[in-house]
Amino acid sequence: MPGRAWLYALSAVLLWSTVASVFKLTLRHVDFIHLLLISSWTAFLALFLVLAAQGKVALLRRLTGRELLRSAGLGALNPYLYYLVLFKAYSLIPAQEALALNYTWPVVLVLLSVPLLGQRIGAGSVAAILVSFSGVVLIATRGEVTGLAVSHPLGAALALGSSLIWALFWIFNLRDRRDPVLRLFLSFGFGSLFILATVLLGEGIRIPAWPGLLGGLYSGLFEMGLTFLLWLKALELASTTAQVSNLVFLAPFLSLVFIRVLVGEPILPSTLAGLVLIICGILIQQRLERT
Repeated sequence: MPGRAWLYALSAVLLWSTVASVFKLTLRHVDFIHLLLISSWTAFLALFLVLAAQGKVALLRRLTGRELLRSAGLGALNPYLYYLVLFKAYSLIPAQEALALNYTWPVVLVLLSVPLLGQRIGAGSVAAILVSFSGVVLIATRGEVTGLAVSHPLGAALALGSSLIWALFWIFNLRDRRDPVLRLFLSFGFGSLFILATVLLGEGIRIPAWPGLLGGLYSGLFEMGLTFLLWLKALELASTTAQVSNLVFLAPFLSLVFIRVLVGEPILPSTLAGLVLIICGILIQQRLERT
């Protein structure tokens, strides 16, 4: 893989590895709805600047009503619903658990591909899903698998629910052939309007303390907006997507290091073991697909 592709890919992975810690630290100073308000509008404005720098603003004039409606639906999924659910999960359970349970989206993607894409699941895929699911149980019960008592049912359900929303967003994006930066810009434009309406219909806009504001700005730039562009650039420069795609599995393990150092959470053995099982299940599934 070319050196520039490595640079873009590792930069994206490193930035994504920090955001779980940033979410948890920021939620100490601002509620999850205002965190999404700040971060989504930050990402929207950053993506507009990228669109302008690439000379693609003219593409906005060619959009049809049907394309705008499609973007509105995608924006309702991500960033609106996805991050509302994910940020609420981070406010309820330890960052390490929210991170690991959210990482099940590739497993959910395989399951959703049956009813939505008409694909079939073989015995090997079922085994891979069960491996990942065992990791979910291990994390949600914090190692107390015999009693199957989930430590925080609502938080765990929300973290898993966020993976469902992300998988749906991924599937509905498959047939969208528009420029990826334009797609992302439009999704965040509509999603940002939805979250603004939610805040205005609720308690109204409140300016958070500076740590909450900075955390929202960081999340918008390096979780939602610019980091995706780094990843797209890495995929563009790589000889094959497989050379880049497997690097993303470094992110959750690096995230655990940041969570321990920055947030101060002791990393539970059940979290680490469960995350290994989830990733192993995903890698088995990917290998089966290539075979």
